[in-house]
Amino acid sequence: MQTRSFGRLGWPVSEIGYGMWGLAGWTGSDEEEVRQALQRAVELGINFFDTAWAYGEGKSERMLGELVRANPDKKLWTASKIPAKNFKWPARAEYTLDETYPPDHIRRYTEWSLENLGLASLDLMQFHVWHDNWAQDERWQREVQKLREEGLVRAWGISINRWEPGNAIEALKTGLIDAVQVIYNLFDQNPEDELLPFCQEHGIAVIARVPFDEGSLTGMLTPDTTFPEGDWRSRYFTKENLIPTLERVERVKADLPQGMTLPELALRFILQNPTVSTVIPGMRRVRHVEANVAVSDGKRLPDELMQRLKAHRWVRQPTPWSD
Repeated sequence: MQTRSFGRLGWPVSEIGYGMWGLAGWTGSDEEEVRQALQRAVELGINFFDTAWAYGEGKSERMLGELVRANPDKKLWTASKIPAKNFKWPARAEYTLDETYPPDHIRRYTEWSLENLGLASLDLMQFHVWHDNWAQDERWQREVQKLREEGLVRAWGISINRWEPGNAIEALKTGLIDAVQVIYNLFDQNPEDELLPFCQEHGIAVIARVPFDEGSLTGMLTPDTTFPEGDWRSRYFTKENLIPTLERVERVKADLPQGMTLPELALRFILQNPTVSTVIPGMRRVRHVEANVAVSDGKRLPDELMQRLKAHRWVRQPTPWSD
């Protein structure tokens, strides 16, 4: 497992991290199987784990706490997220700070997350949604500083709205945010325009999420794919999105090197960017962990292939089904 510096904080994090959303919003998760996958990840060198209170209302956090206690000889970097007070995803311009992140809400959910984790402090706490309209409000600024000074949170981050990679830069300019979590993959290359250069210049860590475009870049979806009621993907992969997505996946396959899987190509494309600190695929099975970890071998894609992959950039705008 290759490690990278987590921005200006200097934490040596595994370049393949672990996204723990699979316990909430996705059907087909087996809790015991997930526990086995988590432990296998630790054994193979993954040391960065990203969860959130919203992932099962603390269930995912409790599982991460169990994992940390089961591996006292290893440093596992823990990251969680505070939901907005109005529990709406994504953040919208008309929402006020009082509706989303008033100081007492920030503190209360930080304390709840720590209780779920069973830890005295959290390495990284993130705002689960964000809008830069709040960036200059000193109330959230003072509260995150207090929680850091009290030792409850070591660093702060923002999880940026889907397809709005620039909608956090004003907050980053405050100097209070140490990391951003952003959708960055073969299709969603827009963070390269403004966000990633800013992060590189200011030493802000970058967590690349949704590396497989919610599953399309695993190559497992078909025009007839459906998801059970209550599964988040049933809202995301409507026919309006599924068919155009699959057409683009087929074009990516035309650039797939012989002997390489589509998920491997997707991960290698992201890791080619040195500004990325870690990429966090969701992994609910041991075989997924083993396949993804195997990509962390330091090998680079040829420049000519990278140029072809750049052509798969898909500029999208937020829609009601993309939340």
